[in-house]
Amino acid sequence: MIQQTRKEEIIKTAAKLFKEKGYSAVTMRDLATAMGMKAASLYNHISSKQEILKIIIISIAEDFTQGIDVIYNSESNNLGKLSQVIELHVKIATNNTYGMASLNNDWMHLEGQLDYYLSLRNKYEATFLNIIKEGIASSEIKAVNPEIIMFTMLSTLRSLFLWIPKKEDLNANDLANSLSRILIQGINK
Repeated sequence: MIQQTRKEEIIKTAAKLFKEKGYSAVTMRDLATAMGMKAASLYNHISSKQEILKIIIISIAEDFTQGIDVIYNSESNNLGKLSQVIELHVKIATNNTYGMASLNNDWMHLEGQLDYYLSLRNKYEATFLNIIKEGIASSEIKAVNPEIIMFTMLSTLRSLFLWIPKKEDLNANDLANSLSRILIQGINK
């Protein structure tokens, strides 16, 4: 197992606190207490709570954007690409449930990088929508409103961080396969 740096430990602990209490309610003192250190010592590793939030949200948003770009440019058919998008969401959500909570609940608190985050999110959603539209054009997907398809899928995928921690015996591959069957068979011709 790879040893975490102190900064990585702080970020991971902060993400958990943000999920439990909400970003606005967490103080640097709360974080220091959870880390078992003095608040002043935190500043040796991190400059602010805002820096932590940026690291959490931007890194996950970049992972999603880079992941969907690879999927979109793959040789898979559009239904295969949608399955891969589901796998991407399951992988990121299972590896970082606390960070996903910040991404979903606290993004509006970003300062300085809010526009960058929104551009990543918009690019991700546009690529997702293109996969669906291309699937409709190629008759792989039923000809229904592509935005409704995307909204339905993303509503489920974006809420995985709430459900995954309650499942101790969760197998990420089984979850991705089950979600693909459920979400895609409803739109598969």
